Amino acid sequence: MARSAVPDEYLEGYARILADVCATGRRLTREELESLRARGEQAAEAGLGLRAQVRRHLSAARALSPTLSPAGIDLVLAAVEQAVDAFAEGHERAQKLAVRQEEAARREFIDDLLYGRSDLGRLAERAERFGLLLSRAHAVAVAQSGTPVDDTHPATRHVDSALVARFGERHILLTTKDGRLICIAPGDQDDVLAFFAKQAHAATDGGRVAIGRAHPGAGGVVHSYEEALNALDLADRLDLEEPVLRSADLLVYPVLTRDRQAMAELVRSVLGPLQAARGGAQHLLDTLTAYFDSGCTAAEAARRLRLSVRALTYRLERIHKLTGSNPADPVHRYTLQTAVIGARLLGWPDHEV
Repeated sequence: MARSAVPDEYLEGYARILADVCATGRRLTREELESLRARGEQAAEAGLGLRAQVRRHLSAARALSPTLSPAGIDLVLAAVEQAVDAFAEGHERAQKLAVRQEEAARREFIDDLLYGRSDLGRLAERAERFGLLLSRAHAVAVAQSGTPVDDTHPATRHVDSALVARFGERHILLTTKDGRLICIAPGDQDDVLAFFAKQAHAATDGGRVAIGRAHPGAGGVVHSYEEALNALDLADRLDLEEPVLRSADLLVYPVLTRDRQAMAELVRSVLGPLQAARGGAQHLLDTLTAYFDSGCTAAEAARRLRLSVRALTYRLERIHKLTGSNPADPVHRYTLQTAVIGARLLGWPDHEV
């Protein structure tokens, strides 16, 4: 900022203080230092840069120098050092307060947005301040790892830098919530969320990322966010291995568990007899899981379970005998596989259903 653009009000009385210091050899008083700090705060609140203000203080001191003795110059320099330090302290204090207030406002907005709180009209106005246009559809991606991530975490800074470098000033919001890294992007910009997923997976040392479907309006952000969280929960319960999950690909699971009572009855009826096996039901349930996940290929299922094909075949025969359903029979397979999915979702047999 040019010198002429810096109002004189922030230097009012400063030249008089310097002159008095030269005459008396005193240091600045506590009241003078506090006044300088207050003016520094006011300058920051007015949007005036610190460098320009320091330059004005130095210029005012320089104007006195031709009339000063060497001893007087030393006194003025000491006073200027005190004055500039106090002014800068006030300026920095105001800047830090502004940053904290901005962070608090951003956090409050994120909480309201992701939990569907606040008046929707007011929420839309606040969203524009943070780069979102809630009149559009948005999708949300959520990254989760074993280590909680916050706004100051290196992974957050890395992903943020990568997004800015790749997409510039698109309407994207990157934030954190409950230890997870979150990206909100327009629903028609799937490339943004795909890129976020790749970067977040790497930055969190193999963390899993779930992407919700695009939905319109402020409520759509909440809906997409909840879909992503549900996808992460399903991945944990079903031991899914994919690093990136899309809720659109997992819609069958919420449908299966929508009637929990019916699903629990299916699990008890179809798989309950497995509890009569030596060692309980878990190893036979794991056998069915591997068999179905491998496309009902016995050799691949045996490899996943580290069994011989003969041992796997024996287990499948045991399951057939106990349940009356043959995993290799297409007529029985759907019921068995649905029951196995239900058992994994409901935590059976570790938890009664």
